[in-house]
Formats: sequence, structure tokens, C-alpha cells
Amino acid sequence: MDKQRLDQQFSFIREIDKEKFIGRQTYLTDAVRKENDAEHAWHMAIMVLLLNEYANEDIDKLRTMSMLLIHDLVEIYAGDTYAYDEEGKKTQEIREQEAAKRLFGMLPEDQRDEMKALWEEFEDRQTKEAKFARTLDNIQPMMLNAATDGKAWEEHGVHLSQILKRNEKTAEGSAVLWEYAKENFIQPNIEKNRIQTD
Repeated sequence: MDKQRLDQQFSFIREIDKEKFIGRQTYLTDAVRKENDAEHAWHMAIMVLLLNEYANEDIDKLRTMSMLLIHDLVEIYAGDTYAYDEEGKKTQEIREQEAAKRLFGMLPEDQRDEMKALWEEFEDRQTKEAKFARTLDNIQPMMLNAATDGKAWEEHGVHLSQILKRNEKTAEGSAVLWEYAKENFIQPNIEKNRIQTD
């Protein structure tokens, strides 16, 4: 047993418990409480198991789930940047890069490199796994917004043009899921005036 290695691993495991305190802007299905980053990651990991058949290409499920489980860990230090916060997006990349270096740096060198590479793969959106992961990362909050009758969209005055811009590449991971989301999550909320169109 390598005690130093185990100490590092458990220090990291304790530190990432803080992800449970990082609040997001998306309400849970009860439309009362907003989800946290850990709940968001867990939800999408399950979605990979259930929805991988709709990926545009066959994917490595474990790799995709791993990306989704760690993709927001950097927000422990960088904070959550709301999808439609244009001001926050200006500093998001540098904040998250610094956070990744600090957080993954807690791990033994081999695991530090592996975790950082997975996080970067998700951010770069080039592999088929990353594309599908990003699709789910966009569709999961859409589903919750629809389940809560567009509550967060309405509260933030979100415009259809913002949603479409954010989802310019969503079909790259799954054309089927993007079409489903448009028809079942977005369109009904346009009709109810929960999403602004002017």
C-alpha cells in the first residue's frame, strides 16, 4: 500500500464533495429547489446509460460518463457560469483552466494527467464521446426547464435566439436527441410564452 498515494486520492475525494454546494440556475422537477453540480453530473451519467443508442456514432460509454462526472468539478473554485451570462463567459475559460490545474493537481501524477485530459477532451468537443457528452450537457437542463413549465427560462427572460445559439453544435452528438428536445422541450415553451421570441 502506498499511503501517500491514498492520502492524495482521499484528499481529492473530500475536496470534490464541495461540488454538492455549487448551485445551478436549473430547477429540479419540483420547481422549488435548484439542482447542484453533483446532481447535474449524476443525472447525465445515467442519461448516457439510457440514451447512448441515439449518439450519432457508437461511443465508449464509460469514457463519456467519466467526462460528464468530472466536467463541472472545476466549478468548485471557478463557480458556475450560467449558460446565458455573457459577462461571466468572458472570464470563464481562464477561471476554469486555473481551477483545473489546482484541483487535479491534488491527485497523484498519473491520475492528475488522466483527469485533466478527460476534462480537456470534454471542453475541446472533438471526439465522438465529447460531442455526445456536450449534447447531454445541453439537453439535461432543457428537459428540467420543460418539466418546470419553463420556470428558469421565464425568470431569466431567455430568448429563443439564445437557446439556439447555445445549441449550435448540439446535433453533432445526437441529431435525434436535438430534434426531440426542440419538439418536446423548446416548442411547447415558445407556445406558452415561457421563452421569448421577439
